[in-house]
Amino acid sequence: MKRLPSIKQMQYLLALHEHQHFGRAAEACFIGQSTLSAAIANLEETLDAQLLERDHKTFIFTSLGEDIVRQARGIIEQCEELSQFAQCQGKPMSGPFRLGCIPTIAPFVLSDIMAQCRQQFPELQLLLREDTSDNSLHALAEGRLDMVLLALPYETGAFHTEVLAQDPFQLVMHRDWQGAGFEQDISHWPDESIFLLEREHCLTGHAVKACELEDNRKVNPFFATSLHTLTQMVNNKLGVTFMPQLAINAGLLQGTDLICQAPATGPASRDIGVAWRPTSSKLHSYRVLAELIRLVLQVKCQL
Repeated sequence: MKRLPSIKQMQYLLALHEHQHFGRAAEACFIGQSTLSAAIANLEETLDAQLLERDHKTFIFTSLGEDIVRQARGIIEQCEELSQFAQCQGKPMSGPFRLGCIPTIAPFVLSDIMAQCRQQFPELQLLLREDTSDNSLHALAEGRLDMVLLALPYETGAFHTEVLAQDPFQLVMHRDWQGAGFEQDISHWPDESIFLLEREHCLTGHAVKACELEDNRKVNPFFATSLHTLTQMVNNKLGVTFMPQLAINAGLLQGTDLICQAPATGPASRDIGVAWRPTSSKLHSYRVLAELIRLVLQVKCQL
């Protein structure tokens, strides 16, 4: 019988790739460094392939090694799903489910999604993680998340994506600025009068595109770190901003002197959707949860 790599060897390989250090990888695996090193060497012998280029105390993964890591990650993911499938006796919407969500959506919907899941699927253990789109999709690729709730369009590679709702943008300003000319075309607005989030938040890109903010002179060079910071900047009459209806409906403007109105450019919105790996065995659970999220969003994003 042909020798095959073991699951444990592949787990050690993934740990080494993640930590890029034998000592830290061994510590993460709760084994000695010599044990980890021997396991990687045995894996190379079994595969008859060089996975690492070693130079004294340093190493790099070969191009083949990088390919092996990607395949090993998929195998480990399938093994984990097999184990969960057995533990849940093959029932969908049961056992752990890891949902990632971006910061400009998470505070306004996750509690409702969690409540609905507990009510409708008591055997589902929904595990939530809030992070940027890039970090969430990276975790999805590595099997550390099952699904990501994010704003679209966004480059998601080979992941399956599905739009669940449209989230309209509203122009938000201090009530004292009503009638100050912001109902006119944006080209007539003062320079640096528009405040937005930091560029790492995809909401900024969607607002720029949807609300036709290509004229950078209108955008203030200060970028807020969160929607709450953005709210305070505008409430102090430093400028105006564009906010998603999802956040407004959640009460983000309560206790402020801010008002909202339709953008001068006409109706503008972002799409909210989900992404998942099309190769996963949890497709039925993905679709059921996506439909649950769709129903929550339909209420949350209403004008």
